[in-house]
Amino acid sequence: MEGDAIAGSDGAHGGRLRTAVSELDLRSPSSLEEALTIMHDEPRMIVAGATDVYVALNFGTLPQKRFLDIWALEELRGISLREDTLVIGALTTYTDLINSAHVVNRLPMLVEASRLVGGVQIQNRGTIGGNIANGSPAGDSLPVLAAVDATIVIRNADAERRAPITEFYTGYRTTVMRPDELIVAVEVGPVHGKQWFRKVGTRAAQAISKIVVAAVRDKAPRIAFGSVAPTVVRVPKTERALADGASIDEAALVLAGEIAPIDDLRSSAEYRLQVSVNLLRRFWAETE
Repeated sequence: MEGDAIAGSDGAHGGRLRTAVSELDLRSPSSLEEALTIMHDEPRMIVAGATDVYVALNFGTLPQKRFLDIWALEELRGISLREDTLVIGALTTYTDLINSAHVVNRLPMLVEASRLVGGVQIQNRGTIGGNIANGSPAGDSLPVLAAVDATIVIRNADAERRAPITEFYTGYRTTVMRPDELIVAVEVGPVHGKQWFRKVGTRAAQAISKIVVAAVRDKAPRIAFGSVAPTVVRVPKTERALADGASIDEAALVLAGEIAPIDDLRSSAEYRLQVSVNLLRRFWAETE
């Protein structure tokens, strides 16, 4: 989040910010080393594109008062291949993902998901690291990363460590990260098999997902759902049933018993369950 964005008086809907900006403490490091040192000394809320943080400030629902703006850290940008691993910097935007030849060739369903994240303005500012850290179960990129067994690279002032995304979330918007750590990159190994992505919402884009699913069809299918649980989830029982030769009807019954969506303002549990089963069937039919 840039200083000017915090200091502005107009909210997202043309009104005044409900959070008093005079109470906010923002630091903007010029290097990753400086950022990690600050986090070691005084952990802060990390902001970059601020596509979620600014909304929370506007509605006055953000309890944090101390922020670390990492938008200027070029060390956290870029997409590359390291041997046979796709490495995506945490500050890579959705626009960067859409325009990357590496991502288009290796992970086309991430490109598809990125195209459905908000409008162009959000795609230009929103980052993959921010989507991961935010941890919303409706995050469009998260099922893609879960379906390909992505690894989250985390760093503090003393060390770097890696966490599989399937073990990264411990609950609703909670992760294994420690207060002094930053997400610095995402790593994805080679993906074999047909990739498939679908988002169901009020609209195709600029709407929060009611259901989002990403899947890879290989000898061992990998399927991940968003918006059906407190976190993005894989469905190992359904995956195993398909790998063992179960019919799609049998796999659909397994899935119906494996996920337990909830009712909320955006949709009902019954609707989510039925759509999830329908999407499983579509995935299997369209990747034959």
